[in-house]
Amino acid sequence: MTLPLFPLNTVLFPGCRLDLQIFEARYVDMIGRCMKTDSGFGVVAIVEGDEVGSAPGEFARTGCEARIRDWQQRPNGMLGIRVEGGRRFRVSSAQVQPDQLTVAEVEWLDDQPEKPLTVEHDDLATLLGALSLHPMVASLEMGGEVKGQQDLACQLAYLLPFGLAQKQVLLEMDDPTVRLARIQVLLEQLQGDLTA
Repeated sequence: MTLPLFPLNTVLFPGCRLDLQIFEARYVDMIGRCMKTDSGFGVVAIVEGDEVGSAPGEFARTGCEARIRDWQQRPNGMLGIRVEGGRRFRVSSAQVQPDQLTVAEVEWLDDQPEKPLTVEHDDLATLLGALSLHPMVASLEMGGEVKGQQDLACQLAYLLPFGLAQKQVLLEMDDPTVRLARIQVLLEQLQGDLTA
């Protein structure tokens, strides 16, 4: 499967929403093609380099498909799009085209079937409910009812203020139960840092 890549300084998770302003020609063209063919593109985290200009020097090999859910012309003349995370993938090879757009051969990663939440997830579900009241989260229409462990883990991993490398590790985890346990550990570390 060939997928155009959009390297960013963020990690997108399945089911999560991201607003982007598109102004570089390579990405305006890419978005146009995606909208015409009702296809997605891949969001990968930048490891080395910048979002703007030439293709980044290095990006994470595991990313998330982005599906365009809405678009509008911004007052500044740029194209604004809202995407939603789809399937996770692993990049097997990539090449930079003459227009500096990176195109990759990817393998889709299998996500486990959704598992129901258990009592031990009550605190994390309550935390997501509290996050949903934040204006930024509300504007993305996230943080409402969750379908299960996978949904809860993805939304928390995306919304909580973890570092880029920590979020990338969470994205690469296949088991939602393990991902939720890791989120709990990261939260405890965050609380420890705040009280120190």
